[in-house]
Amino acid sequence: MKKYMKQQMAFNSSRLRLDQENLAFSRAMPAGSLMLDAGAGDAPYKHLFEHVQYESADFEMVDKPYAKSTYVCDLKAIPVEAGRYDFIVFNQVMEHLPEPALVLQELFRVLKPGGRLIYTAPLFYEEHEQPYDFFRYTQFGVRYLFEGARFEIERLDWLEGYFGTLGYQLNCAARYLPSTAEELGTGWKAHVLAPVMYLMRGIFALLGIFFHRLEARKMFTARGYPKNYVAIARKPLASS
Repeated sequence: MKKYMKQQMAFNSSRLRLDQENLAFSRAMPAGSLMLDAGAGDAPYKHLFEHVQYESADFEMVDKPYAKSTYVCDLKAIPVEAGRYDFIVFNQVMEHLPEPALVLQELFRVLKPGGRLIYTAPLFYEEHEQPYDFFRYTQFGVRYLFEGARFEIERLDWLEGYFGTLGYQLNCAARYLPSTAEELGTGWKAHVLAPVMYLMRGIFALLGIFFHRLEARKMFTARGYPKNYVAIARKPLASS
């Protein structure tokens, strides 16, 4: 039972949606196409692109595991010729870029005219991969930056629905709420409040599981807000 609960608590509906979006993007790629995984990290989606020629680029400066990158470089200066790639995958990277507009200009340069790019990045997420965490992006910020780099936005949507966002918020509460008397202050009130907070952490953990699982069944977008946005962008055929 403990193993099952651990697996349930580790389930992240945003990862499910990321897998679904990248799988759909991969299926639109003709066999043999050349693609770039920009900011690939540990290349979690590489297995989806086995039918195409896969290259990756990352600066590899964060203290975390990396897959072997084809190019270890700043994404503002990818050492390839213009118009090299048919497709670009750009997942969960833009929040880590101090100069996102310059990176988008470079991705535009290395993409072929008519080539397409998938973008995902958070609107709502805690700081991570410090100190390389700079921005969060609304849908309007995404559109402004991509159109400023001359991309055409074909699609811009919530990545996950509000159930997924709420599941994440509840997971954070389960992890971070203070639940000891030492954390809650001094006096008898802290000792009374501590077990209540500890119980609330457990309740929030269970609710987090519930809402992540609910997200997997139903993507609710009528109200609330997403944790991430997803966009498909295209380099116009007239571009060079």
